[in-house]
Amino acid sequence: MTAFLKLIRIQNLLIVAATQYLMRFAIISPILKVNNFSLQMSEFDFFVLVLSTVFLTAAGYVINDYFDTRTDSMNRPDEVVVGKSIERRTAMTLHVVLNILGIIGGFYVSYKIGLYQLGVIFIIVSGLLWYYSTSYKRQFLIGNLLVALLTALVPLMAILYEMPLLNKAYKEILIANHANFNHIFFWVAGFSFFAFITTLAREIIKDTEDFEGDNAYGRNTLPIILGIRWTKIIVISLLIITISALITVYFKYLESSVATLLYGLLTLIIPITIEIYLIIQADDKSDYRFASNLLKFIMLAGILYSIVACCIFMSL
Repeated sequence: MTAFLKLIRIQNLLIVAATQYLMRFAIISPILKVNNFSLQMSEFDFFVLVLSTVFLTAAGYVINDYFDTRTDSMNRPDEVVVGKSIERRTAMTLHVVLNILGIIGGFYVSYKIGLYQLGVIFIIVSGLLWYYSTSYKRQFLIGNLLVALLTALVPLMAILYEMPLLNKAYKEILIANHANFNHIFFWVAGFSFFAFITTLAREIIKDTEDFEGDNAYGRNTLPIILGIRWTKIIVISLLIITISALITVYFKYLESSVATLLYGLLTLIIPITIEIYLIIQADDKSDYRFASNLLKFIMLAGILYSIVACCIFMSL
């Protein structure tokens, strides 16, 4: 059981599920209540949506480990599961089952909101995760961008499936008041952008950490093609963009919130600044691993800001 949980990255799956529930109950629902609206998607259907997302994510982790056995044996020998604790055939079977469950759940929820075509998203994601593991991961920057985009899609799914039901339920009110729910979408999109840019930076850092093994097996990752110096410059640039975006959003929309200022400084701005310093000073594998773990904490802190935002909405 321990090997199975390690293979599917149970801690990451819990974060995926928590992210979608936080978007629903800490962002979407409070904003709706301020305007005397309410969620329209049933709790069971949303649970299926979250579960389907988790299944596809788990399937992605399994197939990634399946094809990365050799490089992981060099880069992270203690973390290899496929071929040791779990047979390769078992891993492939698990991948197929998780994908099928995820796609079925995705089509079910899409049908329930009246847009069964959205179920295609789950097929596309499944295919992209397969090609990422077999091909894209070895190509210059494509794999990094793909992982970042799919990570950004996680919070976005919560509003993507809620919006059609909201527009249908409150159609007459929206038309009469020339209103829409775009402000809710932009709130969630803000979290998606943060997830995208920090994930992209972290994926590049991980590639730098895995430089030795990736180089030995002929992968064309960013550090191998451009070199460590330019890779550091790119990562630092992404982190500076992140800080700039956070500061811009604060002064443009949230300047009156002291809680946002304190939370942002203590869990985002200062840690990201430390992250930049760590990247500049990084020299060996352990340095990059520490920087990667710190950035993972920053990503989690960014998602947890939704709780602070919820308190702000509830006080309005």
